[in-house]
Amino acid sequence: MAIRLGDVVPNFQAETTEGPIDFHQWKEGRWAVLFSHPRDFTPVCTTELGAVAKLKPEFEKRNTKVIGLSVDPISSHGKWAEDIRDVTGATLNFPLIGDPDKTVANLYDMIHPNASDTATVRSVFVIGPDNKLKLTLTYPASTGRNFLELLRVIDSLQLTSKHQVATPADWQPGEDVIIVPAVSDADAQTRFPGFVAKKPYLRVTPQPK
Repeated sequence: MAIRLGDVVPNFQAETTEGPIDFHQWKEGRWAVLFSHPRDFTPVCTTELGAVAKLKPEFEKRNTKVIGLSVDPISSHGKWAEDIRDVTGATLNFPLIGDPDKTVANLYDMIHPNASDTATVRSVFVIGPDNKLKLTLTYPASTGRNFLELLRVIDSLQLTSKHQVATPADWQPGEDVIIVPAVSDADAQTRFPGFVAKKPYLRVTPQPK
């Protein structure tokens, strides 16, 4: 059964390129991004893993750990890491789960039955410090993921988890945000002085610090 937004994500134990982990313990108290790949030595995913390795400092600034998965074994991952470095210039600097028996893939509903009964779809799960699912994305094998967009989404998720605001279309950190409807105008005057009501239901304010 698919994991829904707001659900506590399943815990699991797995072997990774950085040793065995218990997922909830591994990410304890932090945000996490779990993302899957159809198989090792696939062209689009080779570029993706290099992109994530280069962006790892940006994820760390956001108190976010990243971890990848494919249904191939750890020994295969190690060989793939050499190709990733050759192609992208980036050294794999985050764990990659080996899931040859598809335990984690099935737990997170990653298998793509219309394409293969073994290959995982290219899914992304953003998980909060409370172990609850905050966002999920699924891409076809032909389309590379935009990890800069994922950083933008994490910025929004972290901001809106602390303040009663939402972020508008194409929002970037530092831009104005929207006061959620649950906040009355009276409370908004106190909490967000100087807000602008573009419509009674659409009140805009500078991003809270």
